[in-house]
Amino acid sequence: MKKYIKKKKSLGLFCLALSFIASIILIANFSLVSAQNKTILQDAESRNNNNNISTDIKNIILVHGAFSDGSAWSQVIPILEKAGHKVIAVQLPEHSLSDDVATVKRAIDFVKGPTILVGHSYGGLVISNAAYNNPNVKGLVFIAALALQDGQSYNDIVDVKKIPKDLFIADKGGFIYLNSTKFHDSFAQDVNLSQANIMAAVQKPINQSIFAEKSGPPAWKQIPSWYQISENDRSIPPSLQHFFAKQINATTISIPSSHASLVSHPHEIAQLILNATKGIRK
Repeated sequence: MKKYIKKKKSLGLFCLALSFIASIILIANFSLVSAQNKTILQDAESRNNNNNISTDIKNIILVHGAFSDGSAWSQVIPILEKAGHKVIAVQLPEHSLSDDVATVKRAIDFVKGPTILVGHSYGGLVISNAAYNNPNVKGLVFIAALALQDGQSYNDIVDVKKIPKDLFIADKGGFIYLNSTKFHDSFAQDVNLSQANIMAAVQKPINQSIFAEKSGPPAWKQIPSWYQISENDRSIPPSLQHFFAKQINATTISIPSSHASLVSHPHEIAQLILNATKGIRK
């Protein structure tokens, strides 16, 4: 009888030991699963954070148009920088389309990483060509700008015979200035007259040969675009701007402004650019 009781006690201790070991194994497995789940959650959170970063693009390159220069963006730049963006306003040589495209391409390489290109007027043609097949350019913003097809030139879409002869003045080298006496009324009628006079003084003349240069394949066929239409524009007809915006399937806003909307409506222009950096398409 004593031997039976002793044997039963030993068996009980053995079962207790097995139960204890099993508990330890279960706890260990539970801890391992919890750790794995935590790692998976952290990885997912990290991917989400990276996705957020990739849709909030920090680099912005601003490209002026003809009869203008980089200072035209002076009221837009502080707004973009205050929002945390790195901004460069390039100075186009305006000797040829290829030179201007090369200038913007160098700026893209210089800033490195995801970038939004913004072009005003002729600058729209430049950014369309500079961004083509460039993986760092994530979006294009057109400000009352040209958005031409492959093989198309400015002269193909505008009847130059209808342009008043005294609107432009050419120098001996074939570079054209916008007549300073007509600058305010034809280019920036909603800008303070004294400011418009300064804009006329600092304008960069453009080689008249550029008007006949053909666009290469445009990047707006590859990446998202945004377009601002100037409804009171006296340089590029608003109807043509509506056509461009529709052609490139752009997210579009309209402003009752002159051609110089980036000067007369800097807050609206800056907001459109900021929307583009976040990929907002509405």
